[in-house]
Amino acid sequence: MRLIVPLQGVVQGKGGLLLGTLIPCALFYFLQLYLKRHRSSPKNLPSRSSSSANLSELPRSSSRANLLSRGSTGRAQLSSRATSISKPSDSPYYIGLDRAREDPYDEIENPNGIIQLGLSENRLSLDLIEEWFSKVFTYSSVGIKCGPMISTYQPMDGMPSFKKVMADFMTQVMGRGEVSFHPSRLIITSGATAAVEILSFVLADPGNAFLVPAPYYPGFDRDVRWRAGVELIPVHCRSCDGFTLNIMALEQAYNQAKKRGQKVRGILISNPSNPLGNLLNRELLNDLLYFARERNIHVISDELFAGSVFGDEEFVSMAEVVLRSGDAADKERVHIVYGLSKDVSIPGFRVGVIHSFNENVLAASQKLARFSSVSSQTQRVLTSMLSDERFTRDYLKINRERILSMHNVFVAALRGLGLECLKSRGGLYCWVDMSKLISPYSEKGELDLWIKLLNTAKINVTPGSACHCIEPGWFRFCFTALKESDIPVVVERLQRVVETCEPSCV
Repeated sequence: MRLIVPLQGVVQGKGGLLLGTLIPCALFYFLQLYLKRHRSSPKNLPSRSSSSANLSELPRSSSRANLLSRGSTGRAQLSSRATSISKPSDSPYYIGLDRAREDPYDEIENPNGIIQLGLSENRLSLDLIEEWFSKVFTYSSVGIKCGPMISTYQPMDGMPSFKKVMADFMTQVMGRGEVSFHPSRLIITSGATAAVEILSFVLADPGNAFLVPAPYYPGFDRDVRWRAGVELIPVHCRSCDGFTLNIMALEQAYNQAKKRGQKVRGILISNPSNPLGNLLNRELLNDLLYFARERNIHVISDELFAGSVFGDEEFVSMAEVVLRSGDAADKERVHIVYGLSKDVSIPGFRVGVIHSFNENVLAASQKLARFSSVSSQTQRVLTSMLSDERFTRDYLKINRERILSMHNVFVAALRGLGLECLKSRGGLYCWVDMSKLISPYSEKGELDLWIKLLNTAKINVTPGSACHCIEPGWFRFCFTALKESDIPVVVERLQRVVETCEPSCV
């Protein structure tokens, strides 16, 4: 019987089966090789990368290309919220802070670095804090043991023992014998920034607004806008009034917002004022409370520098004003923000406080504090510190004396350059009038001067435009980050800039 195989007309015989199988395979192989060599190359094919790390440049197979064509090949997108804040900041406030952080001045290690006068930080009394830690901070003395109170979950809005000493300390700093703060009215947060943000979230909806006297702390824009989505409406104050808030201007800003269809949910103030350093007196605070009562809105009073008042004018807390009013509804609308970053010179510990009489505000804030809680270790250490009444009493007294002394020396040095300051009574800064050094007299002229200060004088300060000041030429100088021996260096550097200004603008 004849065996039929492929190509049997060509190959027959005993080897027919073997050859009849191999020859077609060989022909098929040569056919594929021919087609591969003569097939036209795809247009615009990216060149192969010499580095295996650059995987995006490798050509894809046709099957993978077909699969990828079904969807986008771009980057995975962020939320619109994150996209808006992930961009580099164009605010001189943050640009200056970054520059100074990258090239910090040090008398020995980096004498040509940037002197940081844009950050509200008190280094005048760090030795007192360090001394307390060196004497007291032992595992036995502060009670830090690896036990349930240190290693397990604690209340996210603050440990009861810490709330107790914090309320007592606030009474000591802000009460003046007129008002006491109760621990049940406190929410502990990781810094005053978190306290302001939580209150913004609780008191207003996205798109609502707070009225805020301007100039104001540049960080408020971040604190209330980024996540809570609340807008700030500046109420402009002028130098002819000592930058004091005018109730008529407040009324005008409120009415204009109402005409635009924007809902105003509160007033945000800082007392002592940041960046001005002035105090809001009792009469003005009463007027603010009356204004809020008539429009049924809230008042957030940031009193972060209450213990850093060094002038002859008394500090009055909004908590005292609302208690004196005797109106239960007024108590529901006033909320105090405090913290230990400024008055106790420990910003790295990240401790802030919300004080409110409003039970609903406290209930909501308590739950939101989970996202900004303070570690139990930090609270235990600071419970020990704030319980030391002799230390806190002596610290507050010495710290105020040192701030006043540095303020007087710094202001006198600026005056020697022909620069005048708004009279400060509290806080860690001077509000300096440099308007005669700017040309043209505009925001552009102010920013040009700021660039000279940063690049020529190697000094970082905060321009008034970053604080929403309506008058160009004002700058915030934070002097408590300096040693007294640094002041001649600051003066010499400022002199360079003064000399570069045209005679007509000096």
